[in-house]
Amino acid sequence: MKNNYKFFSNKACEYFPCHKVNNKDDFNCLFCYCPLYFLEDCGGNNKVVYGIKDCSNCMIPHSPNGYEYIVNKIVQVNEKRTDEALKKK
Repeated sequence: MKNNYKFFSNKACEYFPCHKVNNKDDFNCLFCYCPLYFLEDCGGNNKVVYGIKDCSNCMIPHSPNGYEYIVNKIVQVNEKRTDEALKKK
């Protein structure tokens, strides 16, 4: 599979798929737990319920292009934090 480091489906998982989807073949399990969860502005479709971030309606990490989105978001956040740290010096 081309780009298999970006996408895989764990169809043996008892929770597969963990979200309602139209096409299970496009469901990406690579980010079973989203690395962007702790970002207030992650860009996903989330809501706060009783003070807890609820991402159950977000499909970004499970989409075929989720890898690119997440990696780019991490790079953006790191660049912003680096710029802010340099300004403080």
